[in-house]
This record gives sequence, structure tokens and C-alpha cells, in this order.
Amino acid sequence: MNMRFSILITLATLCLSTFGLTACAQDIPQGCERKTFSGARYSICTFMPAQNDIRLFLKSDSGQTYGSFDAVNAALAPNGQQLVFAMNAGMYHANRSPVGGYIEAGRDITPVNTHAGPGNFHMLPNGVFWLSKSGYGGGWSAHVGQTADYQSGAHFVKYATQSGPMLVIGGKLHPRFIASSSSRKIRNGVGIGDDGALIFVKSEDPVNFHSFATLFRDDLGANNALYLDGTISRLYSLELGRNDRGASMGPIVGVVRKSK
Repeated sequence: MNMRFSILITLATLCLSTFGLTACAQDIPQGCERKTFSGARYSICTFMPAQNDIRLFLKSDSGQTYGSFDAVNAALAPNGQQLVFAMNAGMYHANRSPVGGYIEAGRDITPVNTHAGPGNFHMLPNGVFWLSKSGYGGGWSAHVGQTADYQSGAHFVKYATQSGPMLVIGGKLHPRFIASSSSRKIRNGVGIGDDGALIFVKSEDPVNFHSFATLFRDDLGANNALYLDGTISRLYSLELGRNDRGASMGPIVGVVRKSK
């Protein structure tokens, strides 16, 4: 069976059993695809938070930093689980600890970082990608927003990773982006659509911030999007047959499912 079709069938079954036929009728296409925008190639993966097990990964129970998609899969295997998709999920120090705020499985690992400093993380406004519940007993929803908005309005947070800069803010590109910038790198980020879908993107060609943000806003319809990292950006996708390897990573975001 085609991998994409298999994933969509699994998601549709989950929707039927959890949300009923009416909600299923509102499904959007989910999974990963390749596309070209303004001459640059991208890998784009879309998932609905209410229908997928989306997690952040940093360290194992023994305190060892995962660092790779293979290590995350090895940790999931004893529970009969595996990654469907994964991507590096925020900037980190040399010891692979997060530069910004980070919450995993409800545990505060590092505090939100509001200090001034150099580099992309401090190109304000920066932001946070987080998953939270809509009150006690509510369903899971995903959010991408400025750090100040996260600090003032985030509740019942299970996962969160702070990074920067914001790419798209309320439908507008970050004010410091320049269309003619010569700073071109392989980049990855996350945005959120009007329907609540999370849109993860990795460029396959070097692009500048302006081009990357324009893809999210104009082609993918994301009113808010956040830069996760560049140069070391990597992707894991069963659907695309990808398991990018390289230097050890810090935070990782992944979609988990039962192993076949």
C-alpha cells in the first residue's frame, strides 16, 4: 500500500472513532510532499494536532540527549511506536540544551529567554511553538506566536519550544526581512493555518528569510510562522523516504504512531 495513502487511512480511522462523521468531513490533506516555490525546492509536512500524536524530544529517561532521529525511534520501539515525521525543533547551545524556553511532556526544562543578544534567535520578535489543551478535559491544539503572546496567553501547555525570529506575524512578514538579502541557507520552520493545521517546512535549497517567510504566508496560508533553525536543518519522513543524518541535534519535534 502507498505510504501516504496508508497514513491518510490511519488518520481517517482515528477521526471516525474520535470525532465522528461530521468532523471527518472537515479533514484536510495530511502528510508530507515536495514542492517548488519561486524557484526553490521545499519539503512540506502538514498535520492536524487533534488527530496526531505530536511530541517534542530532547533527552531520554536516563538523561542522554537523543541527538538523532534514530535515537528517538530506538526509544519509542519498546512501546511499539515509531516516528512518522520529525524535524529539528529550535536553536541550542554547544551542549545541545535549548537556547530558549522548552517544555516537554508538561515539564519545564528551560525558562523563556527574553534577554537581548546577537544572532537569529534575538532578532525580535522571536516566538514559540506550543501544544496545549483547551481547559481541563479539552482537546489538543497547536499554537505559533510571539514570545510575549505565549507568556501572557498560554495555558495547559504540554510541549513548547522557543526560537526566532518569527517569520510571519499576523499575516505580515517580520519587519527586518529584506527581499534582496544575500544570506541564503537551508532553513526549517513551522507555521499554523487558519484551520489549525501545523505546517512544517524544510527548504531543500538555500533561501533567505524573506523568501522562506513568503512561502509560509503566500503559498501555505500561514498567518503565523516561526523559524526553527538553519544550516543544520534536517527531516525525517517515512512518506518521503527521508532520514537525514548529521551532527547531533538539540530539540526534535515528531509525529508518533504505532509500529506496524
